[in-house]
Amino acid sequence: MNKTEAFPAAERLILRETPEQNIIEVELSGKISKEDYERLAPELERLIQRYGKIRVLVIMRDFHGWRMGALWQDIKFDLQHFKHFEKIAFVGEKKWQEWMSNICLPFTTGEIRYFRRDRLNEAREWLQSNDKSVKKAA
Repeated sequence: MNKTEAFPAAERLILRETPEQNIIEVELSGKISKEDYERLAPELERLIQRYGKIRVLVIMRDFHGWRMGALWQDIKFDLQHFKHFEKIAFVGEKKWQEWMSNICLPFTTGEIRYFRRDRLNEAREWLQSNDKSVKKAA
């Protein structure tokens, strides 16, 4: 078993919803499959239906990216919900993850910021605030 398969499905994708708020935390580990993404999409859809716009905290811990099927699902979802993401905070540990957050900029009308792992609490505070900072990775 290689390192990216070492995470059981339940541990590759962990979802935490903030009660009575339009915020969801998505913790990613290992390599995300199409099946993992199919667990995530309905939860995001449900929050979009409830709030109109959502805020997402993406925490990447030992994250190795997406399998091709999951990447395709992600692209389709992002194009369909271009205007439904108000803020996205990426929290990571690798330079490519920071780079990835910048690649996402053209795919949403919302704000995107990148935070190093040691700034997780700052990312949560930013998501909850009404701060309208510049739309770029921090």
